[in-house]
Amino acid sequence: MSYRNHTTGNITKKQPAENVLVLQGGGSLGAFACGVMKAFARKNIKFDIISGTSIGAINGAIIAGSRSDQPHKALEDFWLELAESSIHIIPDFYNLQYDQEKMAMELVKSPSASMNSAIYGVPKFFVPRWFRWDSRTPILEEEKSQLPSNWTYFYDNTPLAKTIEKYVDFKKLSPRQTNADVDNDPSTIRLIVTAVNVLTAEPIVFDSAKVQINVKHLLASTGYPQYGFPWVEAEEKVYGWDGALLSNSPIREVLEASPREDKHVFMVENYPRTIDRLPANMTEVQSRAKDIMFCDKTTSLIKLAKLINKHVDLIEKLYAALNKCEHSNLTREQMAEIDKGYELLVKRYGSKILSVMRIVRKSPDHPYSQQNADFSIDTIKQIIKEGEVNGLEELKSFRLKTNKISDSA
Repeated sequence: MSYRNHTTGNITKKQPAENVLVLQGGGSLGAFACGVMKAFARKNIKFDIISGTSIGAINGAIIAGSRSDQPHKALEDFWLELAESSIHIIPDFYNLQYDQEKMAMELVKSPSASMNSAIYGVPKFFVPRWFRWDSRTPILEEEKSQLPSNWTYFYDNTPLAKTIEKYVDFKKLSPRQTNADVDNDPSTIRLIVTAVNVLTAEPIVFDSAKVQINVKHLLASTGYPQYGFPWVEAEEKVYGWDGALLSNSPIREVLEASPREDKHVFMVENYPRTIDRLPANMTEVQSRAKDIMFCDKTTSLIKLAKLINKHVDLIEKLYAALNKCEHSNLTREQMAEIDKGYELLVKRYGSKILSVMRIVRKSPDHPYSQQNADFSIDTIKQIIKEGEVNGLEELKSFRLKTNKISDSA
């Protein structure tokens, strides 16, 4: 694999490009990333940076801070534990739908798992305020006198904190310069978690290279208000909601946090951007609307990055040519100013996106809007399997397009 020498613009064997994994939010659809990680593990692909929001932040924390030597296995155990705790009281039901393509009626299953989650919760993830499945989750004193009309959330997600702590060693999610043990570990992964400030609407970024990431940061990133989850005081007077309110694909945060090194970007997308047919009914309309709301919207950002890459290439060529000239017409002060600008624009902020690979969850045959709340064991296993299959297929095609995967793994 070839690497850029930021001093001369020549190709040398120097610093490797970073592998970046971007993980979307999506509730139970986050199990898709679990399957993709199994595919990455089979291909021995490692990551330098993981960026995630909402359930993507939870997945990222388990991968980057795994207590085991097999983060993909820990991630699968986490998802199966959530699914096995889900409650099945309301049964599935079936209805007849007319298939316009086949011109025939067909019996379609309507899963009830999302309804069970909404009413009874998922005990290892969240519990409704009208139930307290976990006696270890106390009712705060100020909550006891609150009327439902004054509630600011419906679901308590603190049980998720207890579940996460079983799988994450938070010491691995701390600034490297303050943790010599982590710094000496070549498997250390930088984790970037995103949220949004409730009071200012500004993005919040928790970067393990700068702050000690803890469970409050993760809970803040998953607090989606439309689904009834609370904001979390992640830091003093910093109240965070789900980062998906601003962006469900936090790649911009990676480029800002690590502007120096070139990057191979791997994006795991829980919501498909394109589908094969128009929605057939209102249920599918609502599902498609949710796809559009949460699908990746970084195409313009990546196009801009490519344009900047061309500018960087040109600056490097001009700078290298200038250094070969006597440039007798330039004063020492003028050359110093050029050197300073080169240092800033190329050496400090000259990272290139060398490649982008997208692994996208496909839309099911009969999509429905609440599929991201289906934590039933069968559905979670199915989503994990789909992630692994799609991941292996994309990695196969990606290897045909570039040889850089094996070298950067």
